[in-house]
Amino acid sequence: MKLALTLTALVSAVSAANEFRAMAYNPKQLKTGDCPTVDSVSGDLEVLSKYTNEVRIYSVQDCNQGEPVLRAMENTDWKVQLGLWINKDDSVYEADKKELLRLAGVFDFKKHVTSVIVGNEAIYREEQTSAQVAAKVRDVKQALTKLGLSIPVTTSETWPSYDKQLIDAVDYVNMHAFPFWEGIHIDDAQSKAFEHIYDLQKLAGSKKVVVGETGWPDSGANYDAAEPSLKNEQRYLQEFICRAQLEKVDYVWFSAFDEAWKPVNNASDVETHWGVLKGDKTPKFKSPMYDCSKFVPSSKPG
Repeated sequence: MKLALTLTALVSAVSAANEFRAMAYNPKQLKTGDCPTVDSVSGDLEVLSKYTNEVRIYSVQDCNQGEPVLRAMENTDWKVQLGLWINKDDSVYEADKKELLRLAGVFDFKKHVTSVIVGNEAIYREEQTSAQVAAKVRDVKQALTKLGLSIPVTTSETWPSYDKQLIDAVDYVNMHAFPFWEGIHIDDAQSKAFEHIYDLQKLAGSKKVVVGETGWPDSGANYDAAEPSLKNEQRYLQEFICRAQLEKVDYVWFSAFDEAWKPVNNASDVETHWGVLKGDKTPKFKSPMYDCSKFVPSSKPG
């Protein structure tokens, strides 16, 4: 009964969600990193339904997270971008692909799954070549086609990692843009992100370019001229999203929640501070989180 009431609440709330096109979401328990349950995912989605109706996850096999996410979405209008993880060990990819195909036989992919994302920055981490990732994208597309599914398949990479063979393989180009990790001052962050979008749009030709991750942290050490703060996080959020809406650029906001379980192993101690909601699932900013009524972009396409 409790689950049924939760799902009913999700249906009504999702219909009003419009603040974010989609959000990056790791369904693991926020404080501990423990594996998710259907109930824990349902609770997360109920919170997120105030802001979006679509999330992106990064693996279906890790912690078996694909099943509770899809189960929690049953009988709702929630959408998900399903990820398959890629690293140097191809058995990890094979396990994720096997689980994806199993899930396709259990759940209504046509209703809930908007895309399948094969890999996340595997080329950037130098764990795979663009040719290897392209082959895996084609492999997944072929496997889904055999099941009668025509779901878009892509990968997700930093903007410099795309080349022609990778662009040719994907159904749409899914790029990451993080001016923070380029050490860009907040005054120039919006224009820097769109500079990369324009460059990749030229390279992609007729294929759509989507920003698969972008965001700004609210706490931690500076990274060159990039300063993490609540003020800067909200400023980048507003400027990027308003411009994306103006220029009809789809995006996935990184990320939904602050995640205390994540290891701090980058050049700056910001990994646990990218959410627009805190670790206790309360929002960092008042809703609506941005106002585009007076927005003027800082630069125009070249």
